[in-house]
Amino acid sequence: MASLVFTGGCNLTCPFCHNGGLVLDPDGYPDIPVDELLADLQARRNFIDGVVISGGEPTIEAGLPAFLSALKQLGLQVKLDTNGLLPNVIADLLELNLLDYIAVDIKTSPQRYSELHSVTVDPAGLIETVELLRHAAIAVEYRTTCMPGLVTQREIDEIGELLRGARLWVLQQYVREHAMFAEWQRLEAYPAAQLQQFATIAQGYVHQVQVRGI
Repeated sequence: MASLVFTGGCNLTCPFCHNGGLVLDPDGYPDIPVDELLADLQARRNFIDGVVISGGEPTIEAGLPAFLSALKQLGLQVKLDTNGLLPNVIADLLELNLLDYIAVDIKTSPQRYSELHSVTVDPAGLIETVELLRHAAIAVEYRTTCMPGLVTQREIDEIGELLRGARLWVLQQYVREHAMFAEWQRLEAYPAAQLQQFATIAQGYVHQVQVRGI
């Protein structure tokens, strides 16, 4: 059992993001003081094993290492959800032994990442993160939401080359109702058979493939 903590803000504006409010208007949500949050987690300590840190993008938060250190002092395990664009932050967290599990969202093939933001995105950070995690001593999960138009068989192959040899790659169904922008909410998700076909291709690159949401 784990508690889920969200951070606001992101260094991407993926049009299919399911937490669009946290990305576009993080100040529109109540900001819980860290001391209050830690006290609440301490009170839950008897029935939770850990905390999942998601967003937004947690790695853009300057206070993330200190917060994770406080969680560890409570004896809690930590899972981090990230887009992987800030490898230096992830490397520091690993060096400090503040992570037990990391899930990295691979949105599309690296060369298409500028389609996910209003300015050009350099995918070098993501590529560096993948290389870093090849040698990590913690559990690593890669996730790709199979967004029509952004993820086709070509992108599955290109992402697969990036992840070759990884332990786990999760392919997720696109839920259009949760998309950040209205025009993307009108796009039809792939049929289940298409995701299964993508999974068959993905199995040629990594040790384990899971399909979620169908």
